[in-house]
Formats: sequence, C-alpha cells, structure tokens
Amino acid sequence: MMKQVKLCLIAALAAFASIKSVIGSDESLGGVPNFLFILTDDQGYGDLQRHGHPYLKTPNIDRLHDASVRFSRFHVSASCSPSRAALLTGMHEFKNGVTHTIPPREHLDIEATVLPELLKAAGYATGWIGKWHLGDSPGHRAADRGFDFTVSPRGPIRGHSGMDSELTINGEVVQTTGYREDRLADEAMRFMEANRDGPFFCYLATLTPHERVMAAPEEFIAPYRGLMSDNQATFLGMIGNIDYNVGRILDFLDETGLAENTIVIFMSDNGATVGLDLYNADMRGCKTTPWEGGSRTMSFWRWPNQWEPRTEAALTAHLDLLPTLCELAGVKIPQELQEKLDGSSLVPLLESEEGDFPRDRMLFMHPGRWVSGTALDHKYALGSVRQGDWYLTRAHPCSNPECFTGRHSVCAAMHRVQQGATRATYTAENAAYHWGSSASNRWSLFNLTDDPGSHEDRAGENPELVERLSAAYEEWWESIFPGILLNEPESR
Repeated sequence: MMKQVKLCLIAALAAFASIKSVIGSDESLGGVPNFLFILTDDQGYGDLQRHGHPYLKTPNIDRLHDASVRFSRFHVSASCSPSRAALLTGMHEFKNGVTHTIPPREHLDIEATVLPELLKAAGYATGWIGKWHLGDSPGHRAADRGFDFTVSPRGPIRGHSGMDSELTINGEVVQTTGYREDRLADEAMRFMEANRDGPFFCYLATLTPHERVMAAPEEFIAPYRGLMSDNQATFLGMIGNIDYNVGRILDFLDETGLAENTIVIFMSDNGATVGLDLYNADMRGCKTTPWEGGSRTMSFWRWPNQWEPRTEAALTAHLDLLPTLCELAGVKIPQELQEKLDGSSLVPLLESEEGDFPRDRMLFMHPGRWVSGTALDHKYALGSVRQGDWYLTRAHPCSNPECFTGRHSVCAAMHRVQQGATRATYTAENAAYHWGSSASNRWSLFNLTDDPGSHEDRAGENPELVERLSAAYEEWWESIFPGILLNEPESR
C-alpha cells in the first residue's frame, strides 16, 4: 500500500510540475478575482422560489439570483459523479472513465488535469469542502487533486440526523456541534478569511438536499409539514437550510470586504429528485433520465460592479466552468489540454449580451449508469444531442436483458415503466411521463422552446436536422468510447 501511495504522489508531483511549467510561477497573480463555487446535491432547476416553486421560500438564493448573470439553459450531467468529473476537467465525463456513481466507475482518471491544479499552479489557494464522490483511493482524493485545504464528513450519512457530526479537516478528525451543513459553511468562510489576501478558489459542495441525507433542523422543515409528504417536507427543509447558509456566506463576503473581488457561482449537480411531483418547471424527466429535467439546472454568476445582472439563454454547461475560471484568472491552459476540452469560456457572455460565444454548439449527453460490461449496448439507448432549440434523443432502454435487473441501471427503471409501472424513483404516479421512453427504433426530436415538456416528437417534420445531429452523435460516441474503458475494461 505504501508503495502505491508513493507512486501516486510521484505522479501527482510530476503532473503539477508539468502544469506549472506551462502556466508560470506559483506566485499570487495581481488583480485577479477570488472564486467561490457552491454546488448543491440533487437540487432541481425548479427547486427555487425564483423559478416558480409553489411552496419554497429561498430569499437568499433569490438575492444571489437577482444580482447575477443567470444562465437559463444550463446543463450538467444527469447524476452526481459524472457532473463533478465534467466540471473539474472541462471534458465530458466519459472521456475520463466516469460512467456511474459507484466504484470503480465514479473514479476520475488519475492522469486527468483538473481545475484546482491549474489554479494552484497560478498562485491560487485552493479549498474543497463537502462532497467529493470522485474516488477515495490513493491518488483520487481531493487532497491529491490540487486542493490545499480539504474538509469532508466522516461516518454515516443515511439515517443520521446531521447533528454533532465528525468532519475530517486536512486529514484530522474533528468533532463538531450543530448541523453538519452549517459547519461546512463555517469551514468555507474560515478558508476564505484565512486567504483573504487572495486569490482563492473555494469549492463548497453541499451534501444536501440529497435523498440519502433526509435531515435538517426542524425549524427549516416545519413550514412545509402537512402540505406534502414528510420526505418532501424534509427535502424542502434541506433547501431552506442551504438558503440560510447562502445568506450567511453572502453577508460574510460583504462584512469582510471580500464581495467586491469574489465571483460567486451557484449551481446543482443534476436535475429534479424528491421534489419532482411538487414542481419541475414544466420539464419532463428527473435525475438519471435522459430527458430535459434530468440535466437542466440553475447557474448563477455574480461579480459585483463587473457584470450586469440579466438572464442569458445561450446553451451552456458545466463543461464551461474550467475554461471560464482559467480565463478570468489569467491562466493559460496547456495546448495539449485545450485540444481535449469540450467546454468554452463563458466570459464573453458574462460581459455582454452580444458576447462572441458558439451559439450553434452541440451538447452531447448520456446518463450512463448501465450494468458493467454492457456499455456498447447503450450507444443507441439513452443518448441525446442538444443544439439551439432542438433536442434529439433515443430515450429508451437498451435491449440487453442483463441491464433490466441492475439496481442502479437506468434501463431497468425505464423497462419497468414500459411494463406498466406508474411509480418510479422520485415520482409516486407520473412514471409514464418522467421515466417514459421515446421511439425505440429511431431518433426522436423535440423543440424545447415550443414544447419544454417534450410532448410532441417532430422528427418526421425535420429529417435533415435529424440526420445532421445523429451523424454528429455517431462521431462523438466513437471519440469518447476509449475513455469508457478506463474503469470498465470488460465492456464489449
């Protein structure tokens, strides 16, 4: 084991030296902004008061919303680990072997260059607090991937009240008092205060409102009790607590004078979950599904006195985080890495409505989560392409019966719905809609501007568009398939 750790450390140091030689010295850069990146866990696009939720009150996130450039057509991956891999690398998660949320398929390629490494080599203090979910073996942990300061929860999550938890802070176990999410916010503020002379990159990844947590102080749950199921009330209560901590952090930035030069970014890691039956902003689908509701999320970017608050409708994604922050930080991305990126810098859009951005971009999406060894069976199952108003998909299960029995398989869930199930994960009675399938033997096409709920298949009216987008998907799949094999060598 010690030999493995030593080899991982040597590899990490070599990678860091390579990055540093391209970027420059590790002295602090003058005049560059700090970054606070807040990523919530399983909060859907509709799970905000500003996005029309009929029950939720989120005054502090609404305050951030109103002061931000808001990307209204922003996509992440359809589940946790894939999103985290994509936002840290600027590449589709499959390129780096992340095709699921369970070991080893949630392990981010150990050779991948990640955002904190790039920023650290340019003089940024780097801190990660919260949920990682990209591998916990030597070389894969946050501390091995460019973060100077790391904080993670210790012990069980499911069935735990979240009160008086243990945290592992830079490798040391610390007993805390109070609600865990409040303590994580405390640690984020402590890191920013300690590095107030900047620049810093603070990545706060909440554990809430994930279904596995299902706990919050009663004061946050109480407003929703009796209006919905207990689970749904607790889910909204967890979001209420996130809102409370966002407010604390925004006040902290104001009071310490850090707000002026700190860019705050807020988003979630996938689409709707426990709140699906309450409100989904008129979208079809939820977490892990290929439908719009599985991957569309909020994306707020605030830089006071620099960016004018407004809503931007260009098609954007988590893939854009790395190139955007690197441009803002003055970091030169190594050419070898630049050629692999799937994301584009959002700086032109952040600065101007007329910014030069690839408005004709295509986003290729696939929720993965197949039974190990069946990757090739999913080339024409669950994949999709987005461009402009259009969404092309083959949102149906594969034909391999091995995949119909997998506990964590999307195909298994969709197959049960095909067999008549009305109940599915996150929905008590709307499975036929949110987990339903498109045509099984061809591509389906939807105009998401005219039809946000993906009700009307318009493939027959637009054969040339279907041919063009499906041909692009073919090329994309062939290009990313080698990466899938990194954590799934038995795939056919």
